[in-house]
Amino acid sequence: MEYQHVLLEEDGAAVRITMNRPERRNSLSVDHLAELEEAFEAAAATKATGIVLAGSGPVFSSGHDFGDMAGRDLAGMREMLRRCESLMRTIHAVPQVVIARVHALAMAAGCQLVASCDLAVAAESAGFALPGGKGGWFCHTPAVPVARSIGRKRLMELALTGDPIDAATAERWGLVNRVVPDDELDAAVDELLARATRGSRHAKAVGKQTIYAQLDRPEADAYAIATEVMAATSQSPDAREQMQAFLEKRKPDFGG
Repeated sequence: MEYQHVLLEEDGAAVRITMNRPERRNSLSVDHLAELEEAFEAAAATKATGIVLAGSGPVFSSGHDFGDMAGRDLAGMREMLRRCESLMRTIHAVPQVVIARVHALAMAAGCQLVASCDLAVAAESAGFALPGGKGGWFCHTPAVPVARSIGRKRLMELALTGDPIDAATAERWGLVNRVVPDDELDAAVDELLARATRGSRHAKAVGKQTIYAQLDRPEADAYAIATEVMAATSQSPDAREQMQAFLEKRKPDFGG
């Protein structure tokens, strides 16, 4: 399909999804959110093993589009926020490894996007903020995945002050996997994605989805989920091939 706000490109074993509203700092209107979700669903249906989420222009994403929200009533705001939640859940649900390529500032729901991706690489000039703490509308929903990445005290500092943190701090806090010089960003994204997508595509997809299913559950519940999935997937062709290849001291063949 044709997109107005998104660029979708298949690049070898990866699909690259680029937010393309630079004149609006890649703010997330309802239409933009819908296109992003459609793009992820389209990517999920391909044989790609990885998805790169990027942004064009001077900002990765400035968050929700106030111009799209100002006239919305309560029902309209719920619709917009649920659309945003649906996109974040879709990022978790797709079978591919999703990596955020953060070249610049990620604010509010833009920071939420970064935290919702499986992995993230940031340029040294990038920044991250939940600015609602400085204004009249708190960043409630962006705080959900950010809290699960950086922990309570750091989340409270980010959300209550509204002040941005630099990329080095984001790495230290666990919001991104690594920070690299700006001119090395693409190479670092490709290198991490290559390592994160090797092996069985099927095993990786089930593994990713099981991790999200057991995270933040009590330990006994988490083990119950993980044990059942691990037992079930031991019977898959790729798991059997992995075991046999180990015993035969050869490289496994997962059949593409």
